[in-house]
Amino acid sequence: MLKKIIKDAALKCGVEIKRARPAPPEASGSVVSLRPEGASKGTMLLSYIMEPFLLTEGEPVPNTHTHYGESLEMAKVFLGLGYGVDSIDYRNRAFIPKKNYAVFVGARTNFARIAASLNSDCIKIVHMDTAHWLFNNAASYRRGLELQRRRGVTVDSLRIIEFNLGIEYADFATVLGNEFTLGTYAYAGKPLFRIDVPSCAVYPWPEEKDYDACRKNFLWLGSSGLVHKGLDLVLEAFAGMPDYHLYVCGPVTDEKHFERTFYRELYLTPNIHTVGWVNVAQARFRAVLDTCIGIVYPSCSEGQAGSVVTCMHAGVIPIVSYETGIDVEDFGIILGESSVEEIRKAVAALAGCSGSELGSRARATWEYARTHCTTERYARSYRQIVERIMGGHRSSAGER
Repeated sequence: MLKKIIKDAALKCGVEIKRARPAPPEASGSVVSLRPEGASKGTMLLSYIMEPFLLTEGEPVPNTHTHYGESLEMAKVFLGLGYGVDSIDYRNRAFIPKKNYAVFVGARTNFARIAASLNSDCIKIVHMDTAHWLFNNAASYRRGLELQRRRGVTVDSLRIIEFNLGIEYADFATVLGNEFTLGTYAYAGKPLFRIDVPSCAVYPWPEEKDYDACRKNFLWLGSSGLVHKGLDLVLEAFAGMPDYHLYVCGPVTDEKHFERTFYRELYLTPNIHTVGWVNVAQARFRAVLDTCIGIVYPSCSEGQAGSVVTCMHAGVIPIVSYETGIDVEDFGIILGESSVEEIRKAVAALAGCSGSELGSRARATWEYARTHCTTERYARSYRQIVERIMGGHRSSAGER
């Protein structure tokens, strides 16, 4: 049961669990309550991803998105600090707080509604896993319009974020990403805490990788919103580079308008290999990683692109847009405008490096990911942020 799952995740607290009867996570009344070991300092409300708290015994935390692990680690941090946790799903629009909460942590969706109903002394921390919705939506529509002008088609492969006032109703915000992502929220004047995304998969260093053999092999890995995430641009770039190979890993068959528009590139172009959706923990995907030197990911807006981080954990060098929210230091390449021509130049430039330089860049990529983007680092960073927030709040309260 949940108690065993959390213990298996290395939580050193005793946990008393009040389980709701099985129901869809967003269903009315679906709440999981966790109790810390010893006396409780109060209760925090967590409105994020509820699935990890509904798993049956022995069922692993899903690795299809980083937010499953994020939500679990948030609960563990507060339990470890002596707070009880009431967990609800961020889609639960029927939930109404019926008790006083010491802290409210929630995703942007539903945050303002819940925050407005809380006791006045509750500390409200919004967790932003994307760039601000206005920036995101403007960038996504711009990509759709650019494709329309290039190809004479309109597709629905965008990623539109709902209107929300999460940052306006929050006292503090944790933000997945880097200075780009933080910058989209700076206008609100709230304390912002940057945190790196934890990877869905961690791989050992590829000792046997032949960099000369794979120097012209690249991949694109992403989920829904294929135009938003630049797959159209990458396909057009590689369609004009017959000596370079592209492996496409993503749910292309789920977006029929996109698939029809790029059918020739996806299925009839010899140097483009459409793999489709992959499980990042399976050998099939690991074989793709071992074949490729770099990931090309010109997304127009992210919090911090988890798909890129996953590839970096295998030493795959990133060629990414600034808007992916990832710092690539001197091992990767940042695209300035993410045009087809710029992508081609970046791919050729990386492939033209010597085998030793490619190996050095790959090693630096792997080490960066291992240092910054793991579950352990996320948990440690999140605890430090919470301790800083709670410590500052206590000091302010004492001064009053």
